[in-house]
Amino acid sequence: MLNTIRIRDFAIIDELEVNLGTGMSALTGETGAGKSILIDALGLALGDRADAGVVRVNCKRAEIAASFNITQLPDVITWLEDNDLDDGDDCLIRRTIAAKGGSKGFINGSPVPMQSLRALGELLIDIHGQHEHQSLLRNDEQRRLLDDFANHTDLLAKLSKTYQAWREANDEYQCLSAAAQDRDAQLDLLRYQVNELDTLAPETGEYDHINTEHARLANVSRLQTTGHQIIESLEDSEDNAASTVLARAVASLDELRDVDSQLGELSDGLNGALAEVQEAVSGLRNYLSSLDADPARLDEVETRIGTLLEFSRKHHIKPDELPEKHQQLKDELDKLEHAETRLEGLQDDIATKLASYNKLAKKLTTSRTKHAALLSKYVTEHMQELGMPGGRFEIDLEAREANTPSALGMEKIIFTVSANPGQPAKALNKVASGGELSRISLAIQVVLADNVHIPTLIFDEVDVGIGGGVAEIVGSRLRALAENRQVLCVTHLAQVAAQAHNHLQVSKTRSKDTTGTDIKALDETGRGQEIARMLGGVEITKQTLAHAEEMIERARAS
Repeated sequence: MLNTIRIRDFAIIDELEVNLGTGMSALTGETGAGKSILIDALGLALGDRADAGVVRVNCKRAEIAASFNITQLPDVITWLEDNDLDDGDDCLIRRTIAAKGGSKGFINGSPVPMQSLRALGELLIDIHGQHEHQSLLRNDEQRRLLDDFANHTDLLAKLSKTYQAWREANDEYQCLSAAAQDRDAQLDLLRYQVNELDTLAPETGEYDHINTEHARLANVSRLQTTGHQIIESLEDSEDNAASTVLARAVASLDELRDVDSQLGELSDGLNGALAEVQEAVSGLRNYLSSLDADPARLDEVETRIGTLLEFSRKHHIKPDELPEKHQQLKDELDKLEHAETRLEGLQDDIATKLASYNKLAKKLTTSRTKHAALLSKYVTEHMQELGMPGGRFEIDLEAREANTPSALGMEKIIFTVSANPGQPAKALNKVASGGELSRISLAIQVVLADNVHIPTLIFDEVDVGIGGGVAEIVGSRLRALAENRQVLCVTHLAQVAAQAHNHLQVSKTRSKDTTGTDIKALDETGRGQEIARMLGGVEITKQTLAHAEEMIERARAS
């Protein structure tokens, strides 16, 4: 959920920090105090388009930061982990907008592109009103909501799996068909290349091995000379050989063992060193006995290395990759030589898989049609309650272009609405009134309360153009939504504000040269006074204050 919003040098806000709680929070204040500024700032933090004009006058940049607790949000945790942006139980989103133009986004301190802010924001917050961040305006979200309402999880999983199987077979068929157009030329080239590499017969690890052998054969004289010098210094020199010196030292120490027993350990150590020297000399003698100059083999090795290098340059690879290339070309040749047989088999396979897909897709379409009618009916009923008499909500299933299969079915899902009787239904994103759009969104949210996964809902202008009993219904619906998620509502109606669990008051501050905005959380007394102000205007009477307190108590009891 959203914990804290921090804003600096944004619009008329100098510096502001707002802490939000669980349940429903109402945001109220005088007209022009800046209630919607908070929502606009939050939208920017979530990746909305920015304009340098939002920066406070005479300031270099505006900054908005939003902190979220994500312990109960597995989709958010997974997204952050997949993008290497995870940082414990909290998530901090920050956005800066420069007065000279340009903006930057950050997630948990790491710079990210705006599309990352938007992608993460769509999992965290849904802003309802005339706002680009509203998920219900996106066709993919509309499709998901209908499928969640209809409990299509298992059916969609089967459809997706069948679609992938069809697509893999179809892609292979298209690839083989394209290759068949110049099959003869490809076959000639592949056969020539494979025959060449068959003759070469490169082996795994051969290039490294033959280079090692070449280094030894090319340096036989040096190896022999150095080897004999070492043997002489270790054993063959009459007086100064290492083994002779060590043997004398061991004998001398052995004579002194009776004088000091500690010298026995040193004698044993030198005796071990003498044994190792003798063993090394023996090994070196064996090595030198096997080391013979072989000019013929050296020529053979150099020729082989040159051939391997020639073929590696020809195929634009490293010499040690030749065996893998050889196998790859053989596989391609085999595949192309049997392409006609494979194409025939693929045609049958594609037809079978497409039939399975069409069967599942038809079942999904039938279920979507049925549940679209039910969802439309329920949302329409709630629209009537929310001050839209005669309003109508409908869901269109529009066939996808070219009627080609997709992992999500054969149709696009489009939410449409008619706000007034006699008007044709239009796509939800074409509804002009912010208040109507907010109430339509609220109606959908109420019906789909158990299917919506976004943890924080924000309603702006939801009460525009309504009052009285309808306003109270709107408030009660918002409070009901807040039972299992966080709801923030910008409102100017006391009937809505009285339903909130928390109350934030927005006020305009003025000094000699500047105007600003302040937001504070109200206690019980302050809340009663604010709702009384909303009911009765500037002058708060005992009657309006009593009415306000009664409204708050009635909301708690409901």
